[in-house]
Amino acid sequence: MNIDKFFQKAELIPAVVQEKDTGEVLMLAYMNRESLQKTLETGYTWFWSRSRQELWNKGATSGHLQKVYDIYSDCDDDTLLVIVDQKGAACHTGNHSCFFTKIF
Repeated sequence: MNIDKFFQKAELIPAVVQEKDTGEVLMLAYMNRESLQKTLETGYTWFWSRSRQELWNKGATSGHLQKVYDIYSDCDDDTLLVIVDQKGAACHTGNHSCFFTKIF
């Protein structure tokens, strides 16, 4: 698969991560070409950390890995939806999802 089409507009592409069994949105992270390629090759999520300026394998240190089942692109090929089996918490705070603070 040629992944270049996903990076026509920017070097980073948003990746919405959703839990396979529940449909719950777990997190939003960013992928670059290398992290998307590693995700496709390994079957586990890899992202680009904008704060640390490095690749990271989600759950590599915590054990809270995300096994990828499907990846969809949106109609403009500039956002990804990554369907995963989440082991443990997706959020670094220990919450299952990063979206736990209701504002409206």
